Amino acid sequence: MGKNERKINVLDKGYVRHLETFGSDLTVVNNARASYDKESAELTDSDKRLIAFLAREKHMSPFRSPRISFEVYAPLVVARQWWRYAIDSQHIEDGTPWSESSRRYITEKTEFYLPGAGEWRSKPANSKQGSGAPLDEAEGIKWTQALEQVYKDGEVAYEAAMDAGIAPEQARLFLPAYGLMVRWRYTASLQAICHFLDQRLKNDAQKEIYDYAIAVLQIVREDFPISAQHLIEAKGTD
Repeated sequence: MGKNERKINVLDKGYVRHLETFGSDLTVVNNARASYDKESAELTDSDKRLIAFLAREKHMSPFRSPRISFEVYAPLVVARQWWRYAIDSQHIEDGTPWSESSRRYITEKTEFYLPGAGEWRSKPANSKQGSGAPLDEAEGIKWTQALEQVYKDGEVAYEAAMDAGIAPEQARLFLPAYGLMVRWRYTASLQAICHFLDQRLKNDAQKEIYDYAIAVLQIVREDFPISAQHLIEAKGTD
């Protein structure tokens, strides 16, 4: 399997697929030495010690220009957790924080968006996006009732799972959409990815996102073995 064809299966249907890597451990070293107008042609033991020093002393800027792109296919509940780290990375750079309540920690009132009978729309004739004319209200009643039943069934199952002692982070999968598989492409700096890994490879991480972090770690270790060793405290399984 070629370097740009690495794909690691996760859970029953999901995966992490490597798309592209920019840079290497040598890139980190040469970023750090730029202020002294120095450059290494190959990674030496001295360079490895420099990477360890940068990580230990929290000098993060040399780790920001190397980047990795992934394609991820995962349940929505994993995507929502992962999104926090995309926002976290932006917050570091331009101050755009995002905090969201989580049914992993709290049990809040279960509510769903339910379109009214007159709010259903037909699909557009010549476009993949948007919608066409409104449906007849009599037809809309049928779809409102059908969606409402889906919500009710999911809520009943969710409450039963909670009463049975199922972990909230899994019980919420009974609520519509939480277990839906979604696909996205994710590009981030080496620093941002290692921050995500350092957090989601800890023992208290949700099992599902932990499994995805292990897959990402495998790719990061192959492309940045020295940087990964020093940036990630909890390194997961070998």
